[in-house]
Order: sequence, then structure tokens, then C-alpha cells
Amino acid sequence: MQFDTPATTNPIDQLKVVGQPIHRIDGQLKTTGLAMYAYEWHDAKVPYAYGYPVGAAIAKGRIKSMDVSAAKKAPGVIAVVTAPEVGERKKGKFNTAKLFGGDEIQHYHQAIAVVVAETFEQARAAAALVKVDYAEEKGAFDLKEAMASAVKPDESQQPDSAAGDFDAAFRTAPITFDETYTTPDQSHAMMEPHASIAAWDGDELTVWTSSQMIDWWRSDLATTLDVEKDKIHLMSPFIGGGFGGKLFLRADAVLAAFGAKAAKRPVKVALPRPFMMNNTTHRPATIQRIRIGAERDGKITAIAHESWSGDLKGGQLETAVNQTRLLYAGANRMTAMRLATLDLPEGNAMRAPGEAPGLMALEIAIDEMAEKLGLDPVQFRIINDTQVDPEQPERPFSHRDLVGCLKLGSERFGWSARARPGSKREGDWLIGLGVAAAFRNNLLLPSGARVRLAREGVVTVETDMTDIGTGSYTIIAQTAAEMMGVTVDRVAVRLGDSRFPVSAGSGGQFGGNCSTAGVYAACVKLREAIAQKLGFNSDDVVFENGEVRSGNRSVSLAEAAGAEGLVGEDTIQWGKLSETHQQSTFGAHFVEVGVDVATGETRIRRMLAVCAAGRILNPITARSQVIGAMTMGAGGALSEELAVDARRGFFVNHDLAGYEVPVHADIPHQDVIFMDETDPMSSPMKAKGVGELGLCGVSAAIANAIYNATGVRVRHYPITIDKLIGGLPDIA
Repeated sequence: MQFDTPATTNPIDQLKVVGQPIHRIDGQLKTTGLAMYAYEWHDAKVPYAYGYPVGAAIAKGRIKSMDVSAAKKAPGVIAVVTAPEVGERKKGKFNTAKLFGGDEIQHYHQAIAVVVAETFEQARAAAALVKVDYAEEKGAFDLKEAMASAVKPDESQQPDSAAGDFDAAFRTAPITFDETYTTPDQSHAMMEPHASIAAWDGDELTVWTSSQMIDWWRSDLATTLDVEKDKIHLMSPFIGGGFGGKLFLRADAVLAAFGAKAAKRPVKVALPRPFMMNNTTHRPATIQRIRIGAERDGKITAIAHESWSGDLKGGQLETAVNQTRLLYAGANRMTAMRLATLDLPEGNAMRAPGEAPGLMALEIAIDEMAEKLGLDPVQFRIINDTQVDPEQPERPFSHRDLVGCLKLGSERFGWSARARPGSKREGDWLIGLGVAAAFRNNLLLPSGARVRLAREGVVTVETDMTDIGTGSYTIIAQTAAEMMGVTVDRVAVRLGDSRFPVSAGSGGQFGGNCSTAGVYAACVKLREAIAQKLGFNSDDVVFENGEVRSGNRSVSLAEAAGAEGLVGEDTIQWGKLSETHQQSTFGAHFVEVGVDVATGETRIRRMLAVCAAGRILNPITARSQVIGAMTMGAGGALSEELAVDARRGFFVNHDLAGYEVPVHADIPHQDVIFMDETDPMSSPMKAKGVGELGLCGVSAAIANAIYNATGVRVRHYPITIDKLIGGLPDIA
């Protein structure tokens, strides 16, 4: 199905099932422990072996020699596979660093061997016996030091942008602002580690793994192993968190495949927690400079955002300026990004890549500029709203209600009670309120599905779409139920299998909208097949209450299916609506904090997110996505930072004891409000993504609340006690 004109009235608009607060259809499986995650697949008849990775102990250089003799003699060891033995391998399309093979070391904890043994403990013990002699080279590990050598990336990445004459407008603006902000390296730190089981049957490989993007993984695994793609069967029906860290093929799947080939039996590999920080991907640190010029009435006349980030050679930018190109009005504009080569582990997508760190800086800058102008921060944002792309004014937004989010949020949160910075106190706690705008683009990827109607009248959906805890099973079931006129309990959903049609996958908050649009397209095909079989006029056919009706004729779906059943399959393809109109999602975050006047300890007291993201397909699962994202934003503001050893080139705090993520005690009650809206230009579902919007701006809202509480402005995340305590008021 080609989606190239705005959606008109269609069966989804009935909202009998779609849009309703239906609990997860996979919820019972998860709460009873019956949902099978990657490492848990088990057949009592299969003699599984266990692989344990060996990671490089240097950040840059080459392997001179490896002695695995002691490891091979260790109890229970079946095989040891080394990177030099495997030899150089083609790198997958979506990987910056090679995952395995050859003697070159590109980053610390790069996989250089896998030890396979009868038990996990035996494999781990034997892995410690592998001895490696390295030829170490000097590396670059500090972004600030590397700034001077950072380069403008090629045009295939994000080019610089400009409109009007920023320099002249900034120079002549009555009120100007110029500050620099930093965000640290951060880890996905999901609960479920990267884990895979690989089993060979001749030249055919089956992999159970934890992957957000089935087809991407399958393609890159075929490249790395140098086998035909159709010889690989990949399954990932349940995923215990990804946040972008499982978008791309990782070393666990590769090591399991090589280990299983050498051991001649299925092998399980789970990456230890330190490998999740140093072997897999992370969100790169940024240095960001923001300049704003405005008239005295608050109208922005000049705005510039520059960002520096680092990655391995051949890597990509952290696109921290993207939201600034679209979020606020202003005739004279400039954005630029520069990329430094760093020999740290690979930087890549982490939840809301670009916008998450970009808004951490921009939305503090907006508050600082509002203060300079003597304006309320909410009002300053409203004054500078725009309904068109500021760089291309002829290109309107498909739907934009940032102002509505800000106004409704202000009212519900009690924004009018906000006091002057440092002036409100309750006992030992300084109290402050903060706000930030939320922005994330609506991305579109083709997405396919197959829908079967069985003779019992049951509808089964098959697509390689994944569920990373987001509720994919449920919203896909709701879509099929709405389209076919049945209840959700008459729909079976099968996900995460490479034998099914290729979907958009889970990531970039495109998964929900795109995958359900693909199911919609497949259901249209199935409806047409049913109408044709029954001789019904497809223009007036109605699917309702388990029946299909045309005029005065009515037939049950079971009867329509017949003994053989019927199938509909299609892929949603996107036209040029996203080119003629800017598609984005918007929101407003409000936060109240308390800061201990003596210690500088920050406690979040209240959080509210107001989101404008098109049609909400399921308010329960959408709310879960937003409150999870808000929690991640709290971590980004207050605690999450990968500490870099700038001498040896690795992340020191590579476990959940040293890398501190928020826990229940850190998070108060969270409120989420969804604006009642649809966007006909986004898809037949009229929906957009929301899972990353809930993160965008949260950290800045917390930072702004801390400033309002204390009068101390911190521009370098995370906002830890040491950055506050020196500026706190004297204790009375």
C-alpha cells in the first residue's frame, strides 16, 4: 500500500478497539515467567554449551599473539575461537566497529575470543586463562581535547544549516545570550543483557537473540559470517529492554554462531555487564554552544546551535542540533555539528538520539534567555512558536500543538505558583519548578505484515516486528481487531521471526505507527479477499461482531474463511507527505524538585508530561512508555554518566553499581496527559510515535527546576551534589 495522500475516514476511526485502554495481551506471559527471552530458550533434549567472551584489554592497537593452551585444557572446555583464527571479516552495514575477527583492536573490550564449555562457570573460568600479548597504540579519549581536530562530516550525514544572516542579526539584537553546555557519555543499561543462542544444522543457522530490528541483524550477521542471508533464521519474540542498544547486530550473536560451529552443538552467549558498557554502543558525550538574540518583547531574531561529539573512525554524529532547526521561530538561524575521532567504544543510537542531549542544552538556554528578557519561561516559548519549518517557511507542520501542551500543562501543574529562584523553602528543602518543551520527529519506515483468517474465525497476524516492552503485541492486535471486526481475544499475534514479513522494527519511536500501518495494509488486502470470495461489493462491506456484511447479506468470518482459510499480506510504503509537510511530535514537561539546603541532594517531587503525538493507539501502553522515558530523563539529569579513563580509554563504571540509574525511590508519582488529536498525514492510523518524546526535554526541566529552587545554574550534566553545594545559600 502506498500512503501518499492524507488519510480520510477509515475503519480505524471507529475506535471500538484502537485507542481503548486494553491491557497487554502478553502481560500474563510476562508476569508468570512464561514469556521466553533470548537466553531462556531451552529444550531438555538439546546439549547446550555456554560461551563466554574475552575482551581486549587495550583500547587501540593489535594482537601480537594469543595463548589459549591453558584455556583449552581447563575443565569442561569444548572449544576456543579467537579473532585472529577467524581472520578479517566484512563489517555489517550498521556497525562502526567490527564485532569479531582479525587482529586489530579498535576499542576496549572488543571481542577477541569466545570460550565454549559445558557450563557457564567453566567457560568464564577458562576465559580468564587466555593470555594476550598486544602492540598498544596511543589513542584519543577526551572529547574536549579532540575538539580542535573535529571535522565537518560528509553530506550523507547531517549538513550544516542556515537561514537569513545569523551573525548580523545576533550582533545587532538588543538582548543576546551565549553559553556552552556539556552532556556525558551514557549507557543503555537495560536489564536484559545482549544474549543469543546459535544452532547450526548443516549450513543453516538458527539464532534466538535479543534484537530490536530482525532484518537488519539478519543481513549484517550474514555479511559477518559470509553466509547467504536465507540460510539464517533469526527469532526475537520478547526483548527485555533495548533503548537503541539492540538496534544493530552485536557481538553476542556473532560469538554464539562461531562458538556453535566450533563446538558442533548449540551455544548460549550472554554479554557480561561490563561488556554492555564497553563492548556494545553508548550515547556519545557532547559539547554544545547555543547563542540566541531577541527583541525586548521576546521575539527571537537569531538562534545558533553548534555541537561537537566523538566516535570511532568512520562513525557518526550525535545529532544534537536537529530539534533547534524546527522547534522555535526566528528568521536568522545557523546549526553546525562536528565529529571528532575518539578511540572509545562505538557511539550510536540511544533513546531519542540527537534530541535527548540536544534538548538537555537548548531548553536550559531558552530558560536562561527568558530570564534575561524578564519573561516567564512558558510565555517565552509560546511567543516563539511556529507553524512552519523555520528554515523552509513554505513547508508547514502536518500538525503542531506545542502551545496547547504548554498551556494545559501550566494549568494542571500549578505553574502560576512558581516563585523567584532560591526564594521558596519548606523546612530544609529549597523548592523549585521547571519546564521544558519536548520535540521528536516522526520517522517513517516501510513495514510489512501477513494476516491470516482461519476457519474458526480467528485472525492471526505475522510480522517480524519486535516488542521491546513497548506493547507492540497489544496495539497490533487492536489494529487487526478493529479492521476485521472482531474482539482482541480473537486475534493472535506472532512477532520477532525472520520468516515473517519485514517490518519497521522497534526504534526511533517509529515502531508503533509504522508497524500498525503495515498491519492495516495487510488487513485491507484480507478484507478485499473476503469480499471477492463472497461476491460482496468491497465499497460498502462492513466487518463487525465477527461477521462481514454487505447490504442485507451477512456471513460469519469463520464461514467466509472456509476450510482453507484466507490470507492478506502487504507492506506500507510512504509517499512524499513527510517531504511536503514537517511531521513531528511535541510536548511539555513540568517538574517540581526539592534540594536539601545543607547537602545539595536533589529529590524530584512531581512530574507531568503533556504529549501531542497524533492518535494514541492505547493510552495504557503509551503512558507506560512516557513514564519510563521520564524516568530515564531523571537519570540523565541527576546521575547517569559513563566515567572515561582518559589514559586507558575505557568506561570505568561499567556495572549497575557504578553506573547509577534511577530506582523506584527516586521517582515520585508521574502524570501523563495526551492531547486529543490525530494527524492524517502521518499514516492510515493517524498516529505518531510517543516513546522517545517522553524523554525529550525532561532532563532540562529538572535542571531548570533545580535553578529555580537554588539560584544555582548548572550547565554540565549530570547535576550532582558537587556542582551545587558551593552555590547554596547560607543555612539559617
